[in-house]
Amino acid sequence: MQGKVEICGVNTAELKTLSPVQMDALLKKTKEGDENARDALIEGNLRLVLSVIQRFDRRGESPDDLFQVGCIGLIKAIANFDPTKNVRFSTYGVPMIAGEIRRYLRDNSVIRVSRSIRDVAYRVLQCKEAMLLRLDREPTLEEIAAELQIPSEDVSEALDAVCAPVSLYDPIYSDGGDPLTVMDHVRDQKNTEGNWMEHITLQNAFRRLGDREKQILSLRFYDGKTQMEVANLVGISQAQVSRLEKSAIRTMRKNVTVS
Repeated sequence: MQGKVEICGVNTAELKTLSPVQMDALLKKTKEGDENARDALIEGNLRLVLSVIQRFDRRGESPDDLFQVGCIGLIKAIANFDPTKNVRFSTYGVPMIAGEIRRYLRDNSVIRVSRSIRDVAYRVLQCKEAMLLRLDREPTLEEIAAELQIPSEDVSEALDAVCAPVSLYDPIYSDGGDPLTVMDHVRDQKNTEGNWMEHITLQNAFRRLGDREKQILSLRFYDGKTQMEVANLVGISQAQVSRLEKSAIRTMRKNVTVS
């Protein structure tokens, strides 16, 4: 989504912003039933929707779809907001917009979750949004569980069930070189007791590597250690382990192809 200027036919570079005084005046008029004020309020808060959907830009969803869903959340926030409370509209609106997007992602997920768990998750997300507004901070699982009078394990299970899946190749850290991905932090269980190096082609390719590269691949794929564990054993940084590992695999692949 980065670099995209137009969403749903709206030029994001030209989105309007409202001053606090304008916001207060439009909110008051909207509560009095002024439709023009409501439309101006929606238009003046589209940047708020845009800022929220950027949190979800790695989910593989269309930015246009997320923007439309976020606008539904914005409209609900405007309808339910109480201007007499000493709360900024953005403080109330952001959780509402994010909640609407989460519900959309949950309901359209390729991973099917049972109806009962989805119902609990819906209650948990609603409760979380309400408590965030009330406490002005993120509520803990225990606080949500106490509010809903359900076990904290059920709260955790429900949130995990509707959480969007993460790709093993999603970058989670970069020091300016090759980024570290989720996969780099996963212990290799499948090959822990395998005999992949006994295969003659791979064995020959492995023998052509340097001693450091052999050591890293052995620790990673034969002993099943994580990159952090390898880094501690070898005495180098995790980023260096990642680069050496990828370089060694590329070299082996090239040698196997040549063979």
